[in-house]
Amino acid sequence: PRPAPLADRSEAVLSRLQLLVTRKLDGLLQGDYAGLLPGPGSEAGESREYRPGDDVRRMDWPVTARTTTPHVRRTVADRELETWLALDLSASLDFGTGQWLKREVVVAAAAAITHLTVRGGNRIGAVIGTGGGASAPARRWRGGPPPVGPGVFTRLPARSGRKEAQGLLRAVAGAAIQPGRGDLGALIEMLNRPPRRRGVAVVVSDFLAPAEQWSRPMRKLRVRHDVLAIEVVDPRELELPDVGVLPVVDPESGELHEVQTADPRLRQRYAEAAAAQRAAIAAALRGAGAAHLRLRTDRDWLLDMVRFVA
Repeated sequence: PRPAPLADRSEAVLSRLQLLVTRKLDGLLQGDYAGLLPGPGSEAGESREYRPGDDVRRMDWPVTARTTTPHVRRTVADRELETWLALDLSASLDFGTGQWLKREVVVAAAAAITHLTVRGGNRIGAVIGTGGGASAPARRWRGGPPPVGPGVFTRLPARSGRKEAQGLLRAVAGAAIQPGRGDLGALIEMLNRPPRRRGVAVVVSDFLAPAEQWSRPMRKLRVRHDVLAIEVVDPRELELPDVGVLPVVDPESGELHEVQTADPRLRQRYAEAAAAQRAAIAAALRGAGAAHLRLRTDRDWLLDMVRFVA
């Protein structure tokens, strides 16, 4: 039987999830991050004695006065990373025929990315889209689950520390999916406005919205940040089983259709259309310059992430 939703067992599941992620992912991204801007850096470092050829503008006059020996102040590149998550939790994510629901894979991916980045003073924040049509003004977050309603995009400010990261994950797991179509383009655009310091942006979605809706914001995001797109897929979105008449409901519009899956030609057309759709998504992400990771609800998503990170 499929596990209960993450929101219903949030604390225990998040604790087990963090332990699982720690065992398999810890150590893969140890060490400082390379500076995002060229040059020697602007942060003050240690002083050392002056050597011929050193830039005199770096002279450390207080140390020089105390020691009566010329000293220069070294500078270091900024090694602090800021990561932002754009998490699509619209109604199409509340579906799954494998071991997990797609929304549970979204939460799990957010937990893995959070664990990999929130160390050494690094900050992580998130914006959450839960469907419901047009967005409302973003709300402030104080470490607990924020109020989420129809048409609301929730912004969780970037903060450092494991306690704050756990609060962020609790807020993500507790977000209630709303009926109606989501706007993935608007969700990604929230990472572009207001402009943020250079860092990493991770977009987690099934990307079922038309590519023209989200490809331009994704390209704009890539101009300033390193972008990772995590695509969540269920096997029934790729091919239909032969189970006779199958009633299906569009979770975003509520439309009901009855499909005769015993027809082999229909199953073949469905598989071909699904493959073309996924190829178009991959092409749009590649055109935007984003790294692309696909996670499935019927596979070990953590093993796929380990392979990607390694």
